[in-house]
Formats: sequence, C-alpha cells, structure tokens
Amino acid sequence: MSRRVVRQSKFRHVFGQAAKADQAYEDIRVSKVTWDSFFCAVNPKFLAIIVEAGGGGAFIVLPLAKTGRVDKNYPLVTGHTAPVLDIDWCPHNDNVIASASDDTTIMVWQIPDYTPMRNITEPIITLEGHSKRVGILSWHPTARNVLLSAGGDNVIIIWNVGTGEVLLSLDDMHPDVIHSVCWNSNGSLLATTCKDKTLRIIDPRKGQVVAERFAAHEGMRPMRAVFTRQGHIFTTGFTRMSQRELGLWDPNNFEEPVALQEMDTSNGVLLPFYDPDSSIVYLCGKGDSSIRYFEITDEPPFVHYLNTFSSKEPQRGMGFMPKRGLDVSKCEIARFYKLHERKCEPIIMTVPRKSDLFQDDLYPDTPGPEPALEADEWLSGQDAEPVLISLRDGYVPPKHRELRVTKRNILDLRPPSGPRRSQSASDAPLSQHTLETLLEEIKALRERVQAQEQRITALENMLCELVDGTD
Repeated sequence: MSRRVVRQSKFRHVFGQAAKADQAYEDIRVSKVTWDSFFCAVNPKFLAIIVEAGGGGAFIVLPLAKTGRVDKNYPLVTGHTAPVLDIDWCPHNDNVIASASDDTTIMVWQIPDYTPMRNITEPIITLEGHSKRVGILSWHPTARNVLLSAGGDNVIIIWNVGTGEVLLSLDDMHPDVIHSVCWNSNGSLLATTCKDKTLRIIDPRKGQVVAERFAAHEGMRPMRAVFTRQGHIFTTGFTRMSQRELGLWDPNNFEEPVALQEMDTSNGVLLPFYDPDSSIVYLCGKGDSSIRYFEITDEPPFVHYLNTFSSKEPQRGMGFMPKRGLDVSKCEIARFYKLHERKCEPIIMTVPRKSDLFQDDLYPDTPGPEPALEADEWLSGQDAEPVLISLRDGYVPPKHRELRVTKRNILDLRPPSGPRRSQSASDAPLSQHTLETLLEEIKALRERVQAQEQRITALENMLCELVDGTD
C-alpha cells in the first residue's frame, strides 16, 4: 500500500484570523465606485480608505492605533473634483500618499503625524498629463519620488514627484484599457495586462515591449499580473467558460505556462497580493468572502495550494501591510485590511511556532524605507535592488519626513535631458495651482521693487538736503 508523501513546507500550516471587534475600524462609508482597485492602502503608520464623498472624491487616513468607531466628522483628504479610484503609499516615506481620480489628475499628499483639525485640501503637488480618468498608481520600488500612473487614455506616465515633471510617457503600447501594472523587484521592468487580452513585459526606459503573450487567460474579463521573486509572472484571469484561473509564466518562454490552474466560477476579479520574502501569493476576489493562498516554488506543480481563510461578509476592497509593519513576535507573516460596507477589519496570517524567539527563516531581511536610487539615476539607466533591513528587533517607523517639491523653472525652455517627454504632457496647459503660484511671485516681486524705489527716493531726498546744507 503506497503512502502519500506530504510536501514539506514551513508555510503549510499558515492560518488566518480576523482581529477582535475592538481592533476594527467602524462607521466608515466605503466608496461604492465600480472600479477594480483595492480601495485601501496601509503602511506601518496609517490606514487609508477611499470613501463616499459628495461633490468630489475623498479618502480618509487613520493612524493604525485609532481603532473603534470613527467620528463622522473625522477630517478627510479632499481635493479631487471626481471620485478617487486608487491610492498608494510611498514606500520611502510613510507620510506621503498619492491619489488618482476620475478627474484625470494625480495628487500627492503629505499626511501629518498628528490628527488634523479640518479636511486636508491642499496637495503637495498635482500631476496633470492624462486626458481621461486615472485608475492605477504604483510607486517605484527603489528610486526616490518616482510614481507610475495609468489612465483611461491607455497611456502610462512615469513622474518625478520631486519636480512635478514627466520622466517617461508610454503612449503607444496599449490599444485598449490597461487593467494592471506591476514593477519587478528593482524597478527595471513592468508587467502590464490590458483589455486586448495581452500580457506585456515592458522596459520603460527603452520604451519597448520586451516580451508579450496574447490570451494568457482566454476569457474577456480583466486579468491581473505580478512579478515573482524568481522573475516569473503570476497571473489571474478567466477561462473562455468564465471560470477563474491562475497562471505562472516564464517571460523568457511565453509559449507555454509554467503552471495553469482552474479555480471556480465566481465572477469577481481575483486581486493577487504577492509576498517575495515567503513566495506566497494571496488571492482576494472582489465580492468574495475568502482569501486563498498559494506557495510558489521551483518544484512541480510550482503553485501549491496552502489554505483558505473564510468569513461570512464579502469584501469590498483590501489593503496589504508591508512586511516591516508586521508583529514578528507573534510569527505574523501577512496582515490584510478587509473593507466591508461600513467598516475595515484586520485579518492576520500567522505561522504557528512554539518558540517565542525571533524566527530567522520566516523573516529574511526585507525592503526598508530608504530608496536605493535618485530619480535621475534610475532614468539614466542605473538599477539597484531595494535597501534591506532586519526585523530582528522589530521595526520603528521614522519620524515625519517632509517631501520637498522643487518645480523646474517653467521659463527655462531648454529641453530636459534623457528620454523624450510625451507631446500631450509637455503641451498640457499650466495648472490653476501653477498660475496662482506665479501670480503670487509676481505680486511679491512688484512689492519688493516698489519698496526699493521708495528707498531710492528717500536717499535722493537726503542727498539733496545735504547738498543744500553745504551750499
């Protein structure tokens, strides 16, 4: 009689558990916009959630410790004139968040460590270059102040937030709506999925598609893709019969999938969250009430099912905590923030261990908050892996760091060095914010000139009196 050999894995017994009721965030009116984004972003300091807002778009930012009922008058971040579609925290500054909206703009915000008294309405900078709604945001994993946006105009723009400039515009690669964009670990390549059913690997600095696969999943519904630690692409999509499906692909050989598995017949898009430290991918479907997780290895069948966390309530969206925000003393390897209709509930994934000591095998060094490159170094062709930190003694977020924006002198008409700027972005009209800033500068200069003229007149009068006295 043959015995079935159980695959050895330290993550075989990972289990999920919802936090206690007093650790949830209650009375939050989560946005009802029909858009396949996470609606939630979290880092070691703050939880941000896109909320319902009359007359524009807004999101709420709560300190992680502020659990329980949220006051209905709690200040919001409001500045967009149409619904907010995506938000993303800067990986190199826990106080900076970007928001993308139906109003075609991206706004970057500085969130204070203290609770503001009123709504935050003034972004640090507004980025204008898209001609239609902006639905996808993603910060560069290793370069400071580099932000990617993708819009309904089928264009991907990469910005230098520190200057407000367009670094690169990829405007002729996608013939239809872009469904997802993901950087690889050092930010040298992008994986994109599109309504034309094509999975593309793009080198953004060369402005070219280096590999592509048509119909990685044959269904018409949206597909998602993320890079794995080994450089493979993990995808979720639908079969021709509308069954949900997951796939693993090698970009060097897109002909055949490394792995392809059918899942179920639900119609919610599966949002993948990948943890490179453990090679576990978590699948959260919009409208599902479960989180399924799989381990990706080098052995067949390559994508190994681990377990499912199930609850009663369906999820409206999901936030995924970076590794440095987890509690290593409890062997926590992932934490989700699940959005319900009126609340946000933390869900903690744990590896059961008897020892209270730090578990080296669960927590390899992980990307920290320091960037490895400046924006212009990355643009010039340099690549660098993330700057890693150890979690052995836990992680303490750094104090409030200000993002300083130094706008290029718009009167300096010399063309920027590096790859071309897109026609649409460089010819975009000056924003209202820029015009107001210019008018204020002109007014201040005029006042200074007027003061100088008055001073000159006074000195001339004194000179005349002295001359008259000597006569």
